[in-house]
Amino acid sequence: MAKHGLRSVVVKKYNHHASHGTVPDDKENILKRDFETETINQKWCTDITYIHVQKEGWTYLASVMDLCSRKIIGYAYGTSMTAELAVEAVKNACLNVRETRGIILHSGLGSQYTSQSFEKFLNSREIRHSFSRKGNPYDNACIKSFHSVLKKEEIYLHTYQDSKEARRAIFEYIEGWYNRKRIHSAIGYMTPQQKEDEELKKAA
Repeated sequence: MAKHGLRSVVVKKYNHHASHGTVPDDKENILKRDFETETINQKWCTDITYIHVQKEGWTYLASVMDLCSRKIIGYAYGTSMTAELAVEAVKNACLNVRETRGIILHSGLGSQYTSQSFEKFLNSREIRHSFSRKGNPYDNACIKSFHSVLKKEEIYLHTYQDSKEARRAIFEYIEGWYNRKRIHSAIGYMTPQQKEDEELKKAA
């Protein structure tokens, strides 16, 4: 690697400490780390991550993953970490789904996901909201793993001048690489798009 001028991307490992956090009484952890599904559009997960750009400073990406295909089915990017950003990502996930009733959407306990506007949208689509326990990032491991991979394979390798440049890079990574070309061992070494297409054929 030294001979060819290559260097690895080193990311600080999460130092996990045993935590016995709970979900508030008015919330429920429906998923309970059961990431297995029978088909697509049964269980989704969502989260927000930080992305730095030169002009605006910190910007934010909200993503929604289908746990069957591991495909990023909806996302929203902006310069403010708001409930509206979280809602927009889920709205985009719903665009190509005829029936959303009964889908479990798992998120953390951040203010964006406990907001009235977020709950109102989920209720309008009859989506069941599941929450991670406080201090238990592994409750939402799949979407956090995606954001980690996105940063190691794209974000940390580039410096973005502004949010417009970062938005374009995120779009190309998700749509051009992650969903359609990057294989996953968890889904039989297929791409997320191949897995989704396989499930749609079964349902046809």
